[in-house]
Amino acid sequence: MEKFVEEVVKVPFGVKHLDATLCVPTKAEDVSRAVLLTHGAGGDMNYKHLVSVARALASSGALCLRFTCKSLNMPYRVKAYNAVWEYLTTLEKFSIRHIFLGGRSMGSRAAVALARQLSEASAGAGAGLLAGVICLSFPLQRLGQAHAHRQRSKDLLALPEEMPVLIVSGTVDNLCYRALLERVVKNMKAAVDVHWLEGGSHGLAVRGRPEESVFDEVNSRVVTWTTKHGVVAAHEQD
Repeated sequence: MEKFVEEVVKVPFGVKHLDATLCVPTKAEDVSRAVLLTHGAGGDMNYKHLVSVARALASSGALCLRFTCKSLNMPYRVKAYNAVWEYLTTLEKFSIRHIFLGGRSMGSRAAVALARQLSEASAGAGAGLLAGVICLSFPLQRLGQAHAHRQRSKDLLALPEEMPVLIVSGTVDNLCYRALLERVVKNMKAAVDVHWLEGGSHGLAVRGRPEESVFDEVNSRVVTWTTKHGVVAAHEQD
């Protein structure tokens, strides 16, 4: 028997709707943690590893809402992400107390940007629910343009010290050189955990290693981290 159920939903976004999928633990009445996930440039919410992460989270007891926004315009992606955030915070059938923003590649940039906006806002729908950020293959630079990290790291550097951040990155990611990321992390105020996938590319693929083995490693780290910080957030609220 599956530990979760999936439901396709439409998230209001201005005069449009965003395609999304809710992955809900079978014991929905016990759910207090939620994770939002979105894809990178050129993908969608059904990107294989994104689906795998969502199902692993739901199997661990967290609600996961993944969504599609194919625009390559970052401000537009952030607005879409905010619409999904507001949609989740208004779902009355769940008692969500802690929400993690996450994404892969460009989607992780949007997650970080929204986390910065929410943390800087004095008020807003569910602003106190934000529990952390999950970045899978954060694209710190453009291909062959290491200097781009100055612009792309601004939101990371602006996150407050009370904001937990998990970064999962491959050691041979050509869009996120290890030395550059380590330099940025050293200068961040936020509490950052970095999980290095040995031999991992930007797609978190490892030559000579089965895909499912890589998924298991990354998923386990994400689940463990969100569970830990969900407990911490609960203690801070009580």
